[in-house]
Amino acid sequence: METKIGKSDWLFLLLCLLLGILAEEAFFFGGEIGISYFIFIAAFYSVFFWRYRHYPFSHQRLGYLVLMCIWLLSAGYFINNSQLFYVLNLLVIPGLVIFHLVLVTSPKSWQWNRPVFLSYLLSRLVDSVKYNAAFTMIFGKIFNQGVDQNKSLLWKKIFIGILISVPVLAVVLNLLMSADSQFDRLIGGIPQWFRVINAVSVFRIIIILIYTFAFFGFMQTLLHKQLKANQTNINFNIPQIDSIISLTVLVIINAVYILFTIVQFKYFFSGTLQGDFTYAQYARKGFFELLFVTLINLSITVLVLTFVERVTGVLKRLTQFMLTILVLSSAIMLFSAFLRMGMYEEAYGFTFLRVLVHSFMIFLCIIFAYTLVKIWVEKLSLFHFYFIASLIYYSAITVIDLDKIVVKENINRFETSGKIDLHYLNNLSYSGVLGLIDLYEKNPHVMDLKGILLLRKEEALKVYRPWQSYNWKKAQAYEKLRKLDF
Repeated sequence: METKIGKSDWLFLLLCLLLGILAEEAFFFGGEIGISYFIFIAAFYSVFFWRYRHYPFSHQRLGYLVLMCIWLLSAGYFINNSQLFYVLNLLVIPGLVIFHLVLVTSPKSWQWNRPVFLSYLLSRLVDSVKYNAAFTMIFGKIFNQGVDQNKSLLWKKIFIGILISVPVLAVVLNLLMSADSQFDRLIGGIPQWFRVINAVSVFRIIIILIYTFAFFGFMQTLLHKQLKANQTNINFNIPQIDSIISLTVLVIINAVYILFTIVQFKYFFSGTLQGDFTYAQYARKGFFELLFVTLINLSITVLVLTFVERVTGVLKRLTQFMLTILVLSSAIMLFSAFLRMGMYEEAYGFTFLRVLVHSFMIFLCIIFAYTLVKIWVEKLSLFHFYFIASLIYYSAITVIDLDKIVVKENINRFETSGKIDLHYLNNLSYSGVLGLIDLYEKNPHVMDLKGILLLRKEEALKVYRPWQSYNWKKAQAYEKLRKLDF
């Protein structure tokens, strides 16, 4: 790859080095990530928009939506404290950032919802590695100017030998120092300033350099190198499913679902149950099975709409009619699963997983509604809507704080039934702790509640909180715990 470096490139490399230092400080400080993620995203996009200040961005409407979601997800690290989203967003946010940068710098004629865009995205990542390799060679040539080639080769070999010997020497020295106390004292007599560069410092420097060149290479590649191929000329051989086969499958499946729907209306929706099942037992027995079948139905619908050969006339209308029955049957199953989950929550209380599943079922209702329209309006794009809807849904449940909803519903249930799982609320995020504090202020005589809050207060008084870990919800909880008078 031919690489030319100008003054602005060197300045940009310096900015990427500062970003690398900030990234290492934000993510490798040994504590929980908090406000540091939001600060890093702000700094990263400040550098990006400075570097691309004269660049004509494409796909701007979707780009702004993705950028807004990135900001919301990074803000979630200091607004809320959910462990699930804490882990997931370590992967989701970088993935969205890469997608966003490739999207807004891609050719305007390229459609991001086509499979070829994925190969384009992957090619940008590969090109960034190639760019860094080419840049390293240029960097080496600058230092080799005016130096004899034989001497340069000699110093290269010496440098490689030093790099190889350092990790081996570190292991050998530790073993020898452990084996002989006199040798340990001898090495221990080395001036302290000489031992400043330890294994941790070396590791941190390596991490900073990895971040620096990852940012530099990727953004430089997007700025300087565009793919010349025309997207319309790249064809994928999508396998086609026979329409008669698919229609036969749909008829058989729909016959079973219609029978199931009749049973649901006869026993479940009518308010009467046969056998020895209670509503809670019946809900627990069938919920996950119904949800799984609903997802299977959605997959079948998408497969038929995407891969079945295009037909016209009666065969086309029959397929559309069968798909409509499949979607409506799925909607009834989804509604049944929704009612079952509500009964289960009334009987056994609310948990994070149950509320999350409830929200996911509402999301599926939206997906099915759009899919039903797509069956009859062929020009609509499924992937386009699914991606945007999924992105908005995921960002919303990350920011909304589902733990707070769980706490609120469980306290409401306690006020009506006297049942509550204090230890579960205590093991939630700091929204659970705030809920327990509110419960104590109203009902200080609840069994075990005072002991749980005492332990939490001791933790709040002792814990060390670096600036990177600042979390608004945690700060609220600790402030209330310190003020709590037992």
